[in-house]
Amino acid sequence: MPVNISEYTSKLDELDYLMNDPEADPAPERVWEVLAVLSRHDLSTAQAVRE
Repeated sequence: MPVNISEYTSKLDELDYLMNDPEADPAPERVWEVLAVLSRHDLSTAQAVRE
């Protein structure tokens, strides 16, 4: 089941935290779980986000 844009951006933020915050514990199993969720996002139907 594809994830919605809100869940996708939330998981991107979580991945960024896991990989870049020195206080985070980047447990490999958690990183793989987040990547699995991100891989279910269909980029072909995603809309561009403009700031």
